[in-house]
Amino acid sequence: MDHLLSLILCVPLAGLLVLFFLPSTNARLIKLWANFVFLAGFLVSLPLWFRFDPAGEVFQFVEKAPWIPAIGASWHLGADGYAVLLILLTALVGAVASLSSWSAITERLKEYYGHFMLLQFGMLGVFAARDLLLFFVFWELTLIPMYFIIAIWGGERRGYSAIKFVLYTLVGSMFLLLGMLAFYWQHYVQFQTLTWDLNELLKTQMPREHAWWVFWAFFLGFAVKVPMWPLHTWLPDAHTEAPTAGSVILAGILLKMGTYGFMRFSLPMLPETSRDPLVVSIMAGLSIIAIVYGALVCLMQTDWKKLIAYSSVSHMGFCTLGIFALNHAGLAGSIIQQINHGVSTSMLFLIVGVVYERRHTRLIAEYGGLFRVMPVFTAVFLTAALSSMGMPPLNGFIGEITIIRGAYEVSFWWALACGAGIALGAAYLLWLFQRTMLGEMTNEKNQALKDLNWREAAYFSPLLAMVFWIGLYPAPFFRMLDGSVTAMLAAVQR
Repeated sequence: MDHLLSLILCVPLAGLLVLFFLPSTNARLIKLWANFVFLAGFLVSLPLWFRFDPAGEVFQFVEKAPWIPAIGASWHLGADGYAVLLILLTALVGAVASLSSWSAITERLKEYYGHFMLLQFGMLGVFAARDLLLFFVFWELTLIPMYFIIAIWGGERRGYSAIKFVLYTLVGSMFLLLGMLAFYWQHYVQFQTLTWDLNELLKTQMPREHAWWVFWAFFLGFAVKVPMWPLHTWLPDAHTEAPTAGSVILAGILLKMGTYGFMRFSLPMLPETSRDPLVVSIMAGLSIIAIVYGALVCLMQTDWKKLIAYSSVSHMGFCTLGIFALNHAGLAGSIIQQINHGVSTSMLFLIVGVVYERRHTRLIAEYGGLFRVMPVFTAVFLTAALSSMGMPPLNGFIGEITIIRGAYEVSFWWALACGAGIALGAAYLLWLFQRTMLGEMTNEKNQALKDLNWREAAYFSPLLAMVFWIGLYPAPFFRMLDGSVTAMLAAVQR
């Protein structure tokens, strides 16, 4: 039995245990240890990329052991190409977020890094779990540390934002659990065995009169996390008030848990409902509204960070639209775009963090002409903006053009809506870049700003490498996803 996934999960937990015994007064030691743990976690996860066989079984690195036998729950882990990419993205973004906190966080360092390690453990578990109850435990576990990260180290309205984040997600999780229990019980009725094993639950035929309600229970759990319009209102507050690293993790990883849930559970477990024309129309309509609405709201923002937060609503709309195109191009494009969003939006939040540490303001009007004193920073920002708006030869173009192809196979109007979203995305990102980087330097306080230091360059470098790698040579990513996408289509069309 392969134990690589358990090893990957154990790294942040082991780091957390050691962190408890480090002296709270030695800030440098705490920072060094935390960054070592996250870097080690990334290095330990790299064998997933090299050992995964796209031509082999759909799920690899499988391990299973009894957990709660009385109710049929087990420690069951496994990863297909989709999960492998998200686990690697989680490990990379976690290491980047940890390094970005070096000078930004100065108080209660042990608690801060401890919450991040616990959060990392939960996120990795979500993508690795093949037992439905185990998945839900990991899913809920991510709420606790993120709540404290926002509530303790966030901005002025951190308490309100943290509570809003938890309440929205908990309500969604309540419906998600009800849907899971419906499958658990229905499987017992049909097979007289208690199990949470996803492989077994996929054999369950949910009665037509129940499937509709279970689908929308799943929808509420996953749509809040994406977040889909109109369940998105917690996101701008949480992003704006969270510390930079919290925003990076929130945008880069946590939002992907929602789209992962749709693709891993809603489609294969409820295939008839998922391809019902009415359901597809509703999901596509909500996605298109999110694409256009999110972009239009971005054009009205005066806060740099809130603008990027609303851009996530628009970009994740592309991902959900690709999912419910229910064809190979749409699903593959959605997954690639999820990875792209994790990379590009993480960069944009890190960029805001860099200027906020120097000026302690996020108002766009406070900046202008920064290219004169921060040329390297300006180049990084331009790359991130072009990536986010989908300009070739960068990563965003690959994901968006694949989703548009999948959308066009279903409806010309879907593809047209995607085009409008891309145009609006270019408008607000170029507007932001022009207002902050170009023109005359109108504020004297900006004249003393320093360019990127070695540490900031270090955490931008792997993200920049991903931007160009996916943009110039995406074939390995599509090859890794081919088996996963084919299996999803087979399940939803059964």
